[in-house]
Amino acid sequence: MNLFQTISILLFAFFAVFGEATLGAPRHWLGAQVDLLPALMIYTALNTGATTVALLAVLGGIWFDTFSANPLGISILPLLVVGWPVTLRRDLILRDLPFAQFVLGAAASAVVPALTLLLLLSGGARLLLGWGTLWQWLVMIAVGAVATPFIFSLMTWCRRTLGYEPRPEPSFRPDREIQRSRRKL
Repeated sequence: MNLFQTISILLFAFFAVFGEATLGAPRHWLGAQVDLLPALMIYTALNTGATTVALLAVLGGIWFDTFSANPLGISILPLLVVGWPVTLRRDLILRDLPFAQFVLGAAASAVVPALTLLLLLSGGARLLLGWGTLWQWLVMIAVGAVATPFIFSLMTWCRRTLGYEPRPEPSFRPDREIQRSRRKL
């Protein structure tokens, strides 16, 4: 696990949640609050380990709930439900294709609000549900799907620009002597 990548993901999550809470223009233009954490969870699940996925779910969920009307900690489980299966099957997913990123971002952006709503309803919360809720859910799915390839590009650029690539070890060891002869051994 790369510590720089974990820190950059958590910083991005913090600033994304802070930006969602403070910038009101996208909320007024679209008529819905956007959430970038599911898209970031897809990037994290495909490119890092289970520890970073758990850290993003816990810290990102707490940060998101701090700025919303949700009870504190209710967003942690939906983020884990999205991130954990993707982490387990990431070798089977074509993570470099923008279409796959788009589809996974749409699925994650659909599942996280639906599970959060289910948890709120099962906890006895009285919610105002209607056609506006469906519109907000569709906007969240669309924004999450479009944002996921951009998050992949941005995080890859940050990793290349600010991080370092480990130097690969050569396959030839200089301290090894190769004996050559005409006869076969």
